[in-house]
Amino acid sequence: MRPLLPVLALAGLLAAAVTGCTASTVRLSGAEHRAPSATYYLALGDSLAQGVQPDATGVSLPTQDGYANQLYAILHRSQPGLHLVKLGCTGETTGSMIRGGSCRYQGGSQLAAAVGFLRAHRGQVSLITLDIGANDPYSCVIKPSLAKLASCVASFVPEAGQNLNTILTRLRQASPGTKLVAMNYYLPTLAEWRDGWVGEMIARASELAADGYNSVLGRVYQAHHVPVANVFSAFNSSDFGSDVTVPRFGSLPRNVAAICQWTWACAAAPRGPNQHANQAGYQVITRAFLAAGAS
Repeated sequence: MRPLLPVLALAGLLAAAVTGCTASTVRLSGAEHRAPSATYYLALGDSLAQGVQPDATGVSLPTQDGYANQLYAILHRSQPGLHLVKLGCTGETTGSMIRGGSCRYQGGSQLAAAVGFLRAHRGQVSLITLDIGANDPYSCVIKPSLAKLASCVASFVPEAGQNLNTILTRLRQASPGTKLVAMNYYLPTLAEWRDGWVGEMIARASELAADGYNSVLGRVYQAHHVPVANVFSAFNSSDFGSDVTVPRFGSLPRNVAAICQWTWACAAAPRGPNQHANQAGYQVITRAFLAAGAS
């Protein structure tokens, strides 16, 4: 997801991020030992796939606390030969994932790099996760106006659906039997609720637009038999009906409270406002992936 503040450009080369876990040996026969066969978890998408969060100065940077690292740590317990490869790119859209964007990849784009990796490691990739599409309707997601919401849906949604179909087709062709799990999105714009009645209107309109957008992406995933981690629901994104008291923010609708608790969207400067998940929010996303079958 695109940061609110300027960020350092990511040089997103094919980088295996193996987090301090040591592969144990397996007894074969007698005194013979052999390390477990190498397998891979490939994390694709935008900045969420890199675990991006703002640092103390407000600069959004990749961390080891994102959902990919958390999911990898869980999977590694039962798959000691598993390695994590993160190819996500900050600001990536469905279009730039296909054609190339701000990050540099072997092959010119994240999708080309992913396809190359899958072909080079055929039969060794046990899991692919994908989060892509949040940056396509950029004008709707970051500081939107009510007038922009309708035009955003009309302009960006069909193209994003077509691009997503291309992405999934090429991933399936490169590695037909690999488990692929995608996610939909939470809604940082709900934080606008705290800015008076205009903010409340923007929050409600944004929820309707986001729900429709997620449904469009969901139909593409369904057509490719890709299970979806329902992050939108995990963040209670449609629940304006019940209030929750949040320290420092007071009483808020449950969906707004989730955004304030699990992202940096309500944080004070310099860290906020920033729409990326915090560590607790990435844990919620991780649980959603596990519930969708990424285990």
